[in-house]
Amino acid sequence: MSNIYEEIKQDKPEHRHGQVAVITIFRTADVLHHAVERSLAAFGLSTEQFNVLRILRGAGEAGLPTLEISSRMLSRSPNITRLLDKLIAKKLARRSRPKEDRRVVIVSATPQGLELLAHLDGVVDNVFNNFPSTTNAEMKTLVDVLDRIREHMAVKTTAEISLEKAKPGRP
Repeated sequence: MSNIYEEIKQDKPEHRHGQVAVITIFRTADVLHHAVERSLAAFGLSTEQFNVLRILRGAGEAGLPTLEISSRMLSRSPNITRLLDKLIAKKLARRSRPKEDRRVVIVSATPQGLELLAHLDGVVDNVFNNFPSTTNAEMKTLVDVLDRIREHMAVKTTAEISLEKAKPGRP
């Protein structure tokens, strides 16, 4: 029987194909999320805010439209506007509207946001120093299996479908 059953105090194993893997993935994701969340709490940031700042850093000075930020997030955020409002209130991000299309909202990181993020990179790296030793082959297998699971299980949101349709060269 898997270690997960001891951890969640369950003595009846699941019989459906993949069920123990799903439970283990959920529990592992929660443990990892909690570890990162605790490291960020001292800085007044959630894991979702940290993720958005990383996305904005990658976008550079040009920033990104709100829906594009949402589509790049590691975990879906039902209220991206509220999440961005909090970063803006903390002066870690800013909004602008291009003159050519005032309907579009572009969000970019502020210098303060980038400075905090540079510091937080080290804080989060320290969390991952606890990651167990694995070989390159083990890590590749793990990532490949997780990629396959997401590929088969993902349910696209309406916003993701709309973004795909809006891409150039799509009918």
